[in-house]
Amino acid sequence: MLVVTASEMQEMDRLTIESFGLSGLVLMENAGRAAVDVLFKRFPDIQRIKIGIMAGRGNNGGDGFVMARYLAEKGVSVTVYLLAKTEDVKGDAATNLKLLHPLGIKLLEIPDESAFDAHKEDLLEHDIWVDAMLGTGLKSDVRGIFRDVIEFLNNLQRPILAVDIPSGLNPDSGKPCGICIKADTTVTFGFPKIGQVIYPGIEFAGNLKVVDIGIPSDVVHKVEPKQSIITKEMIASYFKPRLPETHKGGTGHLLVVGGSPGKTGAVSMTAKAAMRIGAGLVTLALPESLNHIMEAQLVEVMTEPLPETSSHILGVSAFNKIIKLLAGKKGLALGPGMGTNRSTRALVRRLIQAATVPMIIDADGLNCLVENIDILKRLKAPAVLTPHPGEMARLLGIPISSVQENRISVARDFATEHQVYLVLKGARTIIANPQGMVFVNPTGNPGMASGGMGDVLTGMIAGLIVQGFSMDSAVQSAVYLHGAAADHLAQEMGEVGILATDIIERIPKVLHTETSISSSDRDPFIRTI
Repeated sequence: MLVVTASEMQEMDRLTIESFGLSGLVLMENAGRAAVDVLFKRFPDIQRIKIGIMAGRGNNGGDGFVMARYLAEKGVSVTVYLLAKTEDVKGDAATNLKLLHPLGIKLLEIPDESAFDAHKEDLLEHDIWVDAMLGTGLKSDVRGIFRDVIEFLNNLQRPILAVDIPSGLNPDSGKPCGICIKADTTVTFGFPKIGQVIYPGIEFAGNLKVVDIGIPSDVVHKVEPKQSIITKEMIASYFKPRLPETHKGGTGHLLVVGGSPGKTGAVSMTAKAAMRIGAGLVTLALPESLNHIMEAQLVEVMTEPLPETSSHILGVSAFNKIIKLLAGKKGLALGPGMGTNRSTRALVRRLIQAATVPMIIDADGLNCLVENIDILKRLKAPAVLTPHPGEMARLLGIPISSVQENRISVARDFATEHQVYLVLKGARTIIANPQGMVFVNPTGNPGMASGGMGDVLTGMIAGLIVQGFSMDSAVQSAVYLHGAAADHLAQEMGEVGILATDIIERIPKVLHTETSISSSDRDPFIRTI
């Protein structure tokens, strides 16, 4: 599902009106009618309660005027409060405002603070509020009467349905513009806005409903939004049941390189996750003094001892053997538990420039790139980087707060500049590809705030890549399924106490439930991605 910026949505509206002859009045009518439909579904007993519509003088208010008309026609008690004078309303909004009087709909003007104070007692009588005050065009902090009203409605703690976007929410960043309506439900038109699907905007939008108002597909193609939210349907489309003659040699061989004293668990989880998501073969290469530990622990995974330094970590002396081990492999997972010793950093830089198979660089592999990220521009094969906000901040040499406040732009800019796939982990993980497309992942929960989750994700991405998935489909699928597995577990056992190894064991089940793969649903054709 596409996600749009405010300017992209405005351009779609403009092209729809100018190029297809669909007037702004028609779009407003469609929006208001659809919002009423959502209101009836959300509150089945709506005809027995009082609704107040708080409207601004622009098109967002116009949507509210349309809603008032449809509600009145259905016998619902509705009052419209206009945060302006009637003569200040222009254009399509004014046309719909004039239609309220013939229907006997009560309209009260609240153009200033004194009028607001005079009507406060009236406002308390309403059971549900419709927020149609400020739309997606807001550029500055909310002030004056709008600030007072937003604060008042939030404090009422009554259900609020926001029209298109909660008033005061920045549609692109998801940040409140000083203050913001905290909606129970938001009905947004055409497409979700970026600020509604990322934090903190999610917390203000509430239950987000997307409704079609008639934007032609040709218009969408002309504007070409470069953001999308990952859906179950998208992920399911990437998977097909395996053919009966499938064997391990045809489902890919992954090489995992990493590990150091005290950190063998990281590479172990990466290797196991790759196998659980379907990789045919996995070889784990790690310091030779640690090899016996992994041989005893990992039954299905093959291990290869590598030359190590006197500190029992990997250094440049391991380079030649790793290159030999890459022969016949379909992918390389590099970094989990590796450490950041000087010799280790040199090894990572040499491997990244020499590898000719797709790479997933994570954890210490990323930390080894600090102050050397330009080598990413000299890659011989595609690469996926999977930083958490702290690692992203170290790569860029900026504060973590700067990363978190600009997650989408940080991810997109890095991916396009270095021509890599960037997975910026966190609540609503952001994926950016080399072409500048951004994908927002909706799955996952706070139970994933425990060690090893990133190592599991690395293995899942790598495991799909070696099976022949495209880079885009592998990254999107792994991130989505990783979070979905945690969501399944949270439903069963609660969020606290979920372990990374629990996610690994849940992978086959979540593959089945989220992608609908079953042995009884064979497809005689080879999967094309």
